Amino acid sequence: MTAVNRAEQRAATRRALLDEGRRRFAADGYHQVVLAEVARAVGVTKGAAYHHFDSKAGLFRAVVAEVQEELGERVAATAERHEDLWEQLRAGSHAFLAAGTDPAVRRILLVDAPTVLGWDEWRALDDRSSARHLAEALTALVSAGVIAEQPVEPLARLLSGAMNEAALWIAGGGDARAAEQALDRLLAGLRTAG
Repeated sequence: MTAVNRAEQRAATRRALLDEGRRRFAADGYHQVVLAEVARAVGVTKGAAYHHFDSKAGLFRAVVAEVQEELGERVAATAERHEDLWEQLRAGSHAFLAAGTDPAVRRILLVDAPTVLGWDEWRALDDRSSARHLAEALTALVSAGVIAEQPVEPLARLLSGAMNEAALWIAGGGDARAAEQALDRLLAGLRTAG
């Protein structure tokens, strides 16, 4: 077996473990998942799983990072369909709320990640993806005069927290349309009168 084949095999094993881990973490929650069962499901040894991720927490951390990155990209892609900066903020915010119905986002990112990884690590992952996109959107709106001049970081944190809670509420059976309307009213309060 050549070095390229071994590298491809390692990459395929890692990908299979990530996919199966993601499926199980979303369906069963972190505490119910057993790393040896994830390994068995993809046809590798427990040792191979530990080689790639060191622990169940390591696999979970990698899954969280991947789901967080995908969510940030999904929100940004939705926002970028609009040319108007304000509509970009609204569309991206609505896309984030809608993502709460995705079992991987709800269970992995919003429920388990803050407790399993700890608040600081979870926030750092969020800051590199969806929170970064939100801060960039708010910065552009402040620069354009659509939102009054103000520090962006606390505003981004407030909106992010509100949207995380609303996404959890929707995932638990809350009315998505009502949450979107409430979010629109909250955002409208940020606009300058001009």
